[in-house]
Formats: sequence, C-alpha cells, structure tokens
Amino acid sequence: MRRKELPEHLTSGSFSVRASDKAGVTRSRTHARDLVLVSRGIRVPASSGASGASALRAYTDLDDTSVLVSLSAARVWGIPLPGHRMGDWRIHIARRRGFSVPRRVNVVGHLLTFLPGETTEYDGVKLTSPARTWLDLAALLSVEDLVAAGDHLVCSHGAEFPVPKTAVCTPGELAAMVSRHPGMRGVRAARAALDLIRVGADSAPETRMRLALVNANLPEHELNHVVRNNLGQAVLWPDGAYREFKVSLQYDGQHHAGTEQHVRDIERQERSLSLGWLEVRISKRDLEGERPAVVHKVRRALVSRGWSPR
Repeated sequence: MRRKELPEHLTSGSFSVRASDKAGVTRSRTHARDLVLVSRGIRVPASSGASGASALRAYTDLDDTSVLVSLSAARVWGIPLPGHRMGDWRIHIARRRGFSVPRRVNVVGHLLTFLPGETTEYDGVKLTSPARTWLDLAALLSVEDLVAAGDHLVCSHGAEFPVPKTAVCTPGELAAMVSRHPGMRGVRAARAALDLIRVGADSAPETRMRLALVNANLPEHELNHVVRNNLGQAVLWPDGAYREFKVSLQYDGQHHAGTEQHVRDIERQERSLSLGWLEVRISKRDLEGERPAVVHKVRRALVSRGWSPR
C-alpha cells in the first residue's frame, strides 16, 4: 500500500507530532519508515536533508512557550563561534520563567525572562532576536569572541561594494539590549565588547586582526573604505585602510588558496600599488600566538609610509 504524501510544509525539515496532528496526518503515518524519529514527538523526513533552522523547527513547535536560545540561536543567525563552542551541538531551548524546564535527549533546557521584542521567528523557528542572542552569549564567550559575534551582526556594505550587505541588527540595538538587562550574567563582558564593535568586518579573523593591532597600540584602521581611481570609480575594497598613509590590509582566508583567486590577489595588489597604496596581506598564521606577526607587518608598513609612534 502506497504511503500517503505528507503536507508540503512538513517535508522540508523537522516537524512535531503536534504540527502533524494539526495538519490532519494520522499517528500511524508518523511512524512510517520514511520518517526518522529524532526525539520524542519529533520527526524528520529521511529525504529532506534538513539542516540549520529547518532541522530545529520542531523543537520550538512542541508547545507555545519554547524558543531556541544561546548557541543554537547563534547558529541560526550565522554568528561565528570559537572552536571550543563549535563542538557543542546540543540544542538549547528555553521557556519563560514559571514554566517547566525543557527536558529531552540532546537538549539543554533554560528558564529565561524575555522582554517584548526579544523573541522572533526565522524560517519557521521561534528563537531569540539577534541582539538578545548576542547578549546571552556574553555569559559563554570571551570579550574578543563576543566582539567578533557583534561585528558579524552589525556588518554592512554599501551599494558600491561588489557584494552589498545589510546588517542583521545595529550597534544601537546591541547597546539597548545591554541597558535593558543590567544585572544579567555576562553583562560586564557585553559592555566591554560594545566599545570595540565596528561596522564592516566580514569575518572573525578580520575582527581578531583589528583587535591585535589596537592592543599593540597601533592606530585603528578604517573599515568599509572604498579606494577609487582617477575617474572616481570604486576599484578596491580593502579589509582595512589607513587612509592617511595609504596602507591597506587584506586578510587572505581559505578561499584565497585557489589558483584563480591567487591570480586575482596579485592583480589587486598591483592595482593598489598603481594607485599609491601599499597592501599588506595577512594570513591565518599572522594572527596566531601571544605576539602575532600581523603587528610587526603592519607596523613596518606604517613606518615606511611616515607613521611614527607617539
């Protein structure tokens, strides 16, 4: 006997038996072999290839009070996490205070207080807002990692960039969230991170590069600077720029390892020189250790262009 097709909205990711009941799916159908039982009352179509928000959707549909929080919400928002947190794949679920703590396999249950606007829905998942998620992370991350998380959320690029980007939230929204929870665990780290968050850093390594230079008492470089040619056309978009000294910084991540990208990197460097800019290329290794090599490389470039320590 051929199995009855599931309603389309149940086929793209996890779903709760509660949701299938509402859709008129029989309980016998939810026990069919084409569905994987991942937790009590939760099914995933074996052929869905569900990941990210779609894989977690059912966990917040088990009742009307559960929301995704902490590291799990961070993953949905694409927030970069340090290595020792990336390995924690447990699902963090919270209910409002006054309800019972969520308890099930591979779930970390929380009881939290949410003010208006601190929870939302994204791709069918109920979760904390980007700003509230960031504040919750303050109890788990170092200040540097929290700055990288904040930089990710506020990053934006204008229309002149090859890939314009809209921020997930604003620095003002992060600051407002901190002010709403003065006694919350981790709030001191959040306040320290707020002062260091900047708009324009595309990745956690770019954030670490900036912090390493500032901690070494080098001037802070500018983000989102556009280099123009003699006709006023935008031609270069460095990861960091010292406009006064015409020194640009370029972080070469893993995607720069390919042959085609290598050729483009050389062309970009030659174009920089033709416009009077000295490009400093930074690798992952340059950010490692207590005395990262990036500090020496950038200091040497700045000095060569006339900068001197005060």
